[in-house]
Amino acid sequence: MTQDELKALVGQAALHYVVPGEIVGVGTGSTVNKFIDALASMKDQIKGAVSSSEASTQRLKALGIAVFDCNAVGELSVYIDGADEIDGQGHMVKGGGAALTREKIVAAQSRQFVCIADESKLVKTLGAFPLPVEVIPMATARVMRQFVAMGAVAQIRQKDGQPLVTDNGQYIVDVSGLHITDPLAFETQVSQWPGVVTVGVFAHQKAHVCLLGTASGVKTLVF
Repeated sequence: MTQDELKALVGQAALHYVVPGEIVGVGTGSTVNKFIDALASMKDQIKGAVSSSEASTQRLKALGIAVFDCNAVGELSVYIDGADEIDGQGHMVKGGGAALTREKIVAAQSRQFVCIADESKLVKTLGAFPLPVEVIPMATARVMRQFVAMGAVAQIRQKDGQPLVTDNGQYIVDVSGLHITDPLAFETQVSQWPGVVTVGVFAHQKAHVCLLGTASGVKTLVF
């Protein structure tokens, strides 16, 4: 199967975790888009969704699914989102779609995090995928120097020749050359750096379940 077909497979499988009559947390990205498309088939069975990005909000509304503000609802039963990397303990690197801050907010508001991904995203150690870090613009140079001091390479993500601006009005610093052996400690450390809005390591808000698309079907990993 192609990667696109694997994404569609896990997007469909994630419907089993959606609780009828409730509001579902919805992430961002190409795999999540497949889930949103599948969710349209049961839109009359749910109250609506809380979305982690403007892009997902637009897609949900276009399919007739109501979108609620985080502050207007309480705890969510489930949050369904993809990952750029996920390890054997459910720790993830996220933020390839620049929505990591809102993703972490919705994840923290949810009882269960279901990660949907194709098997290429499963890794032994996080760090091969450049780590996204959302940063207040005035702090970018200093934050980048702190990563360089760790032996990494950091650069501001660009779009059309200019720094990409997130839905929150901030910049993304992509960091490569990391080998994150203790995701929980790493997330805690970098989150304390002045100017860092969110680091794309999801260890405090790790996945509880991962639906992994493989050539032989969907493999369910429980952490």
